Amino acid sequence: MGGGGRTTDVIHTDATRIGSWEKFTLIDSGTGTPVIQYGLLTTNGHYLTAVDSGGRTTDVIHSNATQLLGWEEFTLNSLGGGVYDIQTLDGHYVTAVGGGGRTTDTIHTDATRVGSWEKFTVSCGH
Repeated sequence: MGGGGRTTDVIHTDATRIGSWEKFTLIDSGTGTPVIQYGLLTTNGHYLTAVDSGGRTTDVIHSNATQLLGWEEFTLNSLGGGVYDIQTLDGHYVTAVGGGGRTTDTIHTDATRVGSWEKFTVSCGH
């Protein structure tokens, strides 16, 4: 929401088109691990944060971080066909509650397996 910089009302999943607030830049965290962990940079230069490194159903995501540290690291695992799961630092999966289309209770980070709500389509654009 608002291009980043928030700790409340951070993410909505009801957009039906890609505008500037729906675009994130993947930034290699530089940890040097075999599987790259990324920071998700918002359009106004903030990183998404998985609060407490994941495992939450309330106060889940913030978008006010200005540095790429541990809680800002996400792993995108390819499931094929441009579909990915997104893992937090502690190994939980990001969930689009209800499969998306929401403005409240939108994202959880407590999933321990990948179901349909934990699958995200990634499209690359300029």
